[in-house]
Amino acid sequence: MGPAARRTALLLAACALAAPGAARASVPTPSGGTAVPPPTGGASAPDSGPALTATPHVLVGRVALFRGSFAARDAGRNVTIERFDAGTKSWTAIASARVESDGAYVARWRADVTGRHVARARLERGGDAGASQLEPAYESTLTVYRPAVTSWYGPGFYGRTTACAVRMTRTLLGVAHRRLPCGAEVALSYRGRAITVPVVDRGPFRRGRRWDLTSATAEALGFSFTDRIGAIRVG
Repeated sequence: MGPAARRTALLLAACALAAPGAARASVPTPSGGTAVPPPTGGASAPDSGPALTATPHVLVGRVALFRGSFAARDAGRNVTIERFDAGTKSWTAIASARVESDGAYVARWRADVTGRHVARARLERGGDAGASQLEPAYESTLTVYRPAVTSWYGPGFYGRTTACAVRMTRTLLGVAHRRLPCGAEVALSYRGRAITVPVVDRGPFRRGRRWDLTSATAEALGFSFTDRIGAIRVG
């Protein structure tokens, strides 16, 4: 091998050694750039699936599922699911599960706190003093709703101005409520569909009903008659 060939071979070897360091994942920053997350000591999720996914929409009192997948070598270890409490600015354990032989796990939580929640999984390490926190990328979110009897309206009111000074149209997305301030954001869920809309009117005024959906909101949810839905104020 001549001198030129040897120089080329050494250059290729140096590039190959440097490549793994450049392959670390980056995350967006508030300024629009990217940053490499610091090492956390937690286990890396396998390529076959995420370390945590949660039931996105659940009624209070019902069971939310948390699923995930780690490496097969983590079989037998315990996974703790924690929910971030915005009031106390701390994490609270709500469920746990054991990693199966294939690396998968399923944890269950009977939802007892309404609202939008951030959850994370912590994989316990045998012999360690505590659990190893996973990277933020392995967090998940879910919304817990209150059930409420709801109706919808629209025909006969198109063109009129609502109690919140909004013109009622066939395309107006919103909800009527007796007391919530106009413009308050409300998350709604019905038979697997979900939408977030503002309060645009007052009502309903029939006893036993808590919300009135505009016709466009009802259509977006696949809602066509008086029924029970999930609803929670989120803003």
